[in-house]
Amino acid sequence: MAEVEEKAKYHSTNTGAGGFVVVDPKPRKGLTSKFIDYLEKLVVKLFYDSSQSQHYLLGNFAPVPDETPPVPVLPITGYLPECLNGEFVRVGPNPKFAPVAAYHWFDGDGMIHGMRIRNGKATYVRRYIRTSRLKQEEFFGGSKFMKIGDLKGFFGLFMVNLQILRAKMKVLDVSYGTGTGNTALVYHHGKLLALSEADKPYVLKVLEDGDLQTLGLLDYDKRLSHPFTAHPKVDPFTSEMFTFGYSHTPPYITYRVISKDGYMHDPVPITISDPIMMHDFAITENYAIFMDLPLYFRPKEMVKEKKLIFMFDASKKSRFGILPRYAKNDHDIRWFELPNCFIFHNANAWEEGDEVVLITCRIENPDLDMVNGAIKEKLDNFNNELYEMRFNMKTGLALQKKLSAPSVDFPRINESYTGRKQRYVYGTILDSIAKVTGIVKFDLHAEPETGKTKIEVGGNVKGVFDLGPGRFGSEAIFVPREPGITSEEDDGYLIFFMHDENAGYFHTWPMIFCTFTSFQNLFSYNNLKTRYFSTFPWFSLYLFSCAIDSSCLLITLSSNLSNHELTSVSSRSFFLMNDRIFLLID
Repeated sequence: MAEVEEKAKYHSTNTGAGGFVVVDPKPRKGLTSKFIDYLEKLVVKLFYDSSQSQHYLLGNFAPVPDETPPVPVLPITGYLPECLNGEFVRVGPNPKFAPVAAYHWFDGDGMIHGMRIRNGKATYVRRYIRTSRLKQEEFFGGSKFMKIGDLKGFFGLFMVNLQILRAKMKVLDVSYGTGTGNTALVYHHGKLLALSEADKPYVLKVLEDGDLQTLGLLDYDKRLSHPFTAHPKVDPFTSEMFTFGYSHTPPYITYRVISKDGYMHDPVPITISDPIMMHDFAITENYAIFMDLPLYFRPKEMVKEKKLIFMFDASKKSRFGILPRYAKNDHDIRWFELPNCFIFHNANAWEEGDEVVLITCRIENPDLDMVNGAIKEKLDNFNNELYEMRFNMKTGLALQKKLSAPSVDFPRINESYTGRKQRYVYGTILDSIAKVTGIVKFDLHAEPETGKTKIEVGGNVKGVFDLGPGRFGSEAIFVPREPGITSEEDDGYLIFFMHDENAGYFHTWPMIFCTFTSFQNLFSYNNLKTRYFSTFPWFSLYLFSCAIDSSCLLITLSSNLSNHELTSVSSRSFFLMNDRIFLLID
């Protein structure tokens, strides 16, 4: 009875405005700013190893140079399905200014790429997330904020103190946070949010022509005072959003529930022993799943061992905490242990009898120190594999089962099944330097084939779409043909961008899809030599049906999109359906 009453409180009509704050920082130029700049240059000269490879600023990871206003009526080969009326949006790191020193995979200003699809036509746009950080660096005309890549050795200690000094002397205004909004997107309570886990969400507006506008920083009427994960979960049945934030000071994890009306309920601290990185979590119908994994925040070791500030401890177990979704505190959390690992992204979770089931991409021996040295060697040991983990709430037993060969990450599902049992998972296949080389479809009802060293069709792998040599894609998202769970789970489309490094531009292939394992070229591709597009590279937007027995045409689009960034794998994508978009349009 108490549990029913508790749920009723959360499902009540609390109506917070869910207000956002207009971001208007007040940085200062002057002698103090110039003096700190001088100190920074001296520190870089004395302590920074300039021979470090800037891998994530090169080649396919290099930033695009500018924004692009809406480019309407893009040429299309084939057709766009009538049910796809909405906007495909993708966010990722894209630094506007060159870093002073180091640069990490996760650094960079957030840039959102939008593809407005309506009535069989498409419009492309890209815009920066107008964060406080970006506005201040535009004011100075260069990089001023500390990067994740800087947080290494004595150099990292100096850079931290320089950032503190800039804030104390009012050179930088940190009152609006220091986040980038570069990691992921979520749509809730009529708002499209750009997320990075060190900050609060930024609210975006989708305009009639598909253009994207940053409105401000969301603080839920001042109820949010801690960081907000890049991967909150929206329950499709209750329309609530579940989220958390992690911190290097206690409480290390804070859990929050946001009602369908946008009201953020009181914080629930989650007790763990050490500060960690927790990039994702999961929900079921009745539980939230937290991951206390041994990737620790270690500032002392950063200085002593000259390593990145987050360090993996292979001697520690991985812990998974399962908490009732509407708990007021963490007294009822159940902790389970499994062999050590790290997890960036979960696919889904659900309840099955006495068990809670988690489908996730598990990594052994992660090394986030990817800003220098033998990157390929480090990522060769960075094996991502799809796993099923089961936690028995009655016996306390935890088991895990490998579902794939390496290397797969960024798992997506039909999000109408979030928190409920589903059958299909769509993942990206990664090469040795973490570029997306293909898309894979898993059937969780089938048994995996053991002993395989790479992902190929057979067992639970129902289809693999290989992009081909020199072609790299982005995370593929599932767009259902019809909303809800009334149709087949895999009746819909996968949509993603692709870059052709061989040609030096974004290339397009029209294809027919008959089954997930059968693709056939229908047309040959020719560059569109129009005057408007002649000075710009191309990009492609992939779209194909993923149901076993359906078929549709892959579309071809061309635009003035520069030939970089879209494979940065810390990026996430989202598709706003037609009924959602108009909640945001003037």
